[in-house]
Amino acid sequence: MSEPLLRIEGLSKRFGGFVALDSVDLEVQPGERLGLIGPNGSGKSTLVNCICGTLQNEVGSVRFQGKALDGMSAHERTHIGLARSFQLPRPFASMTLMDNVRIPLIYTVQARAGAQRTLAGLDVRCRELLAMVGLDGKARQWPRDLTQVEMRKLELARAVAAEPKLLIADESMAGLSHSEIDDILALLLRLNEQQGITVILIEHIMSAVMSFSQRLAVLVSGRKIADGEPADVVNDPEVVRAYLGQ
Repeated sequence: MSEPLLRIEGLSKRFGGFVALDSVDLEVQPGERLGLIGPNGSGKSTLVNCICGTLQNEVGSVRFQGKALDGMSAHERTHIGLARSFQLPRPFASMTLMDNVRIPLIYTVQARAGAQRTLAGLDVRCRELLAMVGLDGKARQWPRDLTQVEMRKLELARAVAAEPKLLIADESMAGLSHSEIDDILALLLRLNEQQGITVILIEHIMSAVMSFSQRLAVLVSGRKIADGEPADVVNDPEVVRAYLGQ
């Protein structure tokens, strides 16, 4: 098996006396589609924040492409290929959609050695990103003009603008209709299959998780209780008990 793109070993995080993560181990292979699930309060967001650098773990390690990320800031991690989308989209309200995707291009891709684009080149890339999510016809409009699903698509376009090797999609489908969920799933699949972006999907909509994921990992009370083939994981007695409250 190849070297994992992401390797988490013994990761623990406390908030005072509360243990949010308890010795979590997790590996993600290049090109993989991993579903990360668990009840509310299970530690999923804390894990993502420790991976992305919003939080620093007290114990354990996070390695990306073999490089230790401990102590590295969130923006430094974005520069080396880690990106996330947020459950609640956070676009720049005073900027057009075009400029919303331009910002991560300038501050991540343009900051990498040998990746300089001209102003015209930046415009072309911005339109490509918006076309990728079906928003090219609204390039000069404002985030306030978008529907909920379009806002989620813009959030994904902004994450992909950083040209990540790993994308963490945090509840990108919450509150959407069945057809809108299918649109987001199709977009995430294209990013994975056509652009080779490894994806960790965090989602409560189990039909979407099962459709998308090649592997499932389950967190409960800060511990990883299952990790494997989706069909096996959802039938694991410990996972069933966690979701049914038994």
